[in-house]
Amino acid sequence: MLVLFETAAGYAIFKVLDESKLQQVDSLYKEFETPEKANKIVKLKHFEKFQDTTEALAAATALVEGKIGKSLKKALKKIVAKEAHEQLAISDAKLGGVIKEKLDLSCVHSPAVAELMRCIRSQMENLITGLPPREISAMSLGLAHSLSRYKLKFSPDKVDTMIVQAISLLDDLDKELNNYIMRCREWYGWHFPELGKVVTDNLAYCKTVRKIGDRTNVSSSDLSDLLPEEIEAEVKLAAEISMGTEVSEQDIGNIRHLCDQVIEITDYRAQLYDYLKNRMMAIAPNLTVMVGELVGARLISHAGSLLNLAKHPASTVQILGAEKALFRALKTRKDTPKYGLIYHASLVGQTTAKNKGKISRMLAAKASLAIRYDALGEDTNAEMGAENRAKLEARLRQLEEKGIRRISGTGKAMAKSDKYQHKRRKRRRRRTRKQMMKLRNLRRKRRS
Repeated sequence: MLVLFETAAGYAIFKVLDESKLQQVDSLYKEFETPEKANKIVKLKHFEKFQDTTEALAAATALVEGKIGKSLKKALKKIVAKEAHEQLAISDAKLGGVIKEKLDLSCVHSPAVAELMRCIRSQMENLITGLPPREISAMSLGLAHSLSRYKLKFSPDKVDTMIVQAISLLDDLDKELNNYIMRCREWYGWHFPELGKVVTDNLAYCKTVRKIGDRTNVSSSDLSDLLPEEIEAEVKLAAEISMGTEVSEQDIGNIRHLCDQVIEITDYRAQLYDYLKNRMMAIAPNLTVMVGELVGARLISHAGSLLNLAKHPASTVQILGAEKALFRALKTRKDTPKYGLIYHASLVGQTTAKNKGKISRMLAAKASLAIRYDALGEDTNAEMGAENRAKLEARLRQLEEKGIRRISGTGKAMAKSDKYQHKRRKRRRRRTRKQMMKLRNLRRKRRS
């Protein structure tokens, strides 16, 4: 029996000298405790060394994919020419099937072979002659780095990772900002409660608090660069008649520090949003044009990657993000949700409540096309997304105009759509009346 053993330096083919030892799987490791014992079990028959790291990377990639590389094919052909009748022990059953199909070699894969591979690995430096241990470790490290870079470079999900992380961080920043601003308003509200009612913008509020500090400094402070003239006058008037309590300088210092944190996080959030917008336009331009940067990024994050999102049908894209509502509706036999994350798209937002379901369905259909175009297409322009968005906007105007009542010349006749709705209501009433009559008859029969 021959053994195919893969290393970072090349392919080693061993000859099993005593096959009877393989039957004792549990005690096989004892035969490899020393190099002398190991040499009595297996002997190196052939070693096909890699020329450079590129060849080693190609061979490792082929092994991972279950294919035969050039160097492996070369080594196996030499064995076929000499000992074609021998069985070949391998560690991967999938690779064995390919070898048997292409080279007509009988391959073996079993627990005994797996244990033999482990034992050979423990004595690899002594069994493979001509390679110093330092060289083998250097080759292993180089191959590991090259393989990692290759996997990262050609991973279909690697570009989406940036978007997934950015949108997750953006949501976290929004939560933190809301908590910080709420704390700031409540904290400073004990000292100057009227300011919160006058200045409604959160960022302007924090900048104002940081600049004035104690409310007694409002009269001498110039707030024209932060607030309009009318609001500045209201702030100064409110400071004179404020009902807030007195606080120490240490309290004001801590509040100012909190305001600094809010301003810094707000600036970073704006920078992160610009980064996300640029990444979305580079990776999924058509999806961005259809639903916007934030909704598109949330769809990609929810699906895991752009490629995973491209595999979803339009009906799934439509309700992505509303899974709880969907399963609850299926369980209770109620109406299923009409939209999920796609509800926050601008096209759905500017529609009346009556037409939101229709527009979300049409938008999901066009968005799924845009996603597949971005994920699998070679072009990087957004023409397809802009064209579909224009069609949806035209359809939206048509739906909105249809909803407007058309009054005839007499002013008494109803529009066709209203007549249709009126007939449907009548039918429903007739059905409910019939059902009620059936229920009453059933009750009377039970009583009698």
